Amino acid sequence: MDCLFCMIAEGKIPSKKIFEDDRVLAFHDINPQAPVHFLVIPKKHIATLNDMTEEDCELVGHMTYTAQRLALELGCDGGFRTVFNCKEMGSQTVYHIHLHVLGQRQMGWPPG
Repeated sequence: MDCLFCMIAEGKIPSKKIFEDDRVLAFHDINPQAPVHFLVIPKKHIATLNDMTEEDCELVGHMTYTAQRLALELGCDGGFRTVFNCKEMGSQTVYHIHLHVLGQRQMGWPPG
């Protein structure tokens, strides 16, 4: 079975793209939970955070920096939340790591 986010990164499935470079793609979430809600995914397939290796550290750092830069560009200078879900108990539903970025509303804690 093909990975949904790999197919989006390859352009086989359309997305509402915000940013793309040679390593990552950022696009709006199809089921937004905040006025600003987008995902940053690596173009390299990594199923879960548990599957990361030391060689992936720079890539995940680039994902985080991209999330921060885009959140600010999209008006989240008052704050935003970033979330990696990992596996079933962490509510991961697509097994390709992705960073959720949510902003422009007050976030609660604990998240639920």
